[in-house]
Amino acid sequence: MNIFRQKPWFGLVIMSLLVTVFSFLLLGIGSVFLKPGEVVAALQGSGSGSFIVMNYRLPRTLLAFLAGGCFALSGVLLQAIIRNPLVSPDVIGVTNGAALFAVLTIALIPDGPLVLTPLAALVGAGLVMVALMLLADHGKLQNSSFALLGIAVSAICASGTEYLLIKFPLQTNDSLVWLAGSLFGKGWTEVSVLTPVFLLFGLISWTGHRKLDVLSLSEDVAIGLGLRMKRTRYRFLALAVALAGVAVAMVGSIGFLGLVAPHMARRLIGHRHHLLIPMAVLVGGGLLVVADALGRGIHPPLEIPAGLITAIIGVPYFLYLLRKERA
Repeated sequence: MNIFRQKPWFGLVIMSLLVTVFSFLLLGIGSVFLKPGEVVAALQGSGSGSFIVMNYRLPRTLLAFLAGGCFALSGVLLQAIIRNPLVSPDVIGVTNGAALFAVLTIALIPDGPLVLTPLAALVGAGLVMVALMLLADHGKLQNSSFALLGIAVSAICASGTEYLLIKFPLQTNDSLVWLAGSLFGKGWTEVSVLTPVFLLFGLISWTGHRKLDVLSLSEDVAIGLGLRMKRTRYRFLALAVALAGVAVAMVGSIGFLGLVAPHMARRLIGHRHHLLIPMAVLVGGGLLVVADALGRGIHPPLEIPAGLITAIIGVPYFLYLLRKERA
């Protein structure tokens, strides 16, 4: 950890190499186990495992990294804006809002085009955040109250989703795996959709790292430094919602990743956002790659949704953070 803080850019290179090596090794895990040499041959287009790797496991691994990076970056932005270390996209209702609208679309239009569900998820995430902004402005809420309001909205959305699952069991049966957060059946189409979103919004977020540093300070200090608080906050909120909403649309609701990854990144490299953003993306992407591989390999040929694996990792860490905040 000291080497990460003393030589942060070197630490980022080391983390990038670790994520790349682990991702390569995890390509061999699944119902058909492949040795590293077989994975190399498959990536070169030869060997018996070529079809499996190139058409199933490689796009899933890339998608897991991209989605995990989106969730982690969304968490970094929200924690800087609200100045609350326990905030993440799933905690304040963004992912639950996306899930509610996706399930609603599946229930009402079961035979609709495949693109309809992801679009509904993105719209749901955006509407939840708009509602939170309006309620916060109307009530003149502080940052801590905003987080509590988000938790309440998240609970309402989760209740609505449960109602739809009970009311329309036949139509929404296929959405259960998606709600748990799974990369099963995902491929190059999802990668091609998420890649430009990840690159564009990630670059915009990184170029605003100085404003994020200022936002993390007290509001009086930020205003004194000349930062337009409301405009800047809404800009980064929109980025956070877009990142989380598109990720949920592609892979479903992955819990705790937007909370855990930013904290792990801070412990490794510190609080300055020009370093924190790339480190959080690497940690979040790496965690989801590992979670997806574990889901494939624990009990093949059955697959455990990656969202369940991240919850197993995230819940103890969340309790640890709560205890640390109380102390």
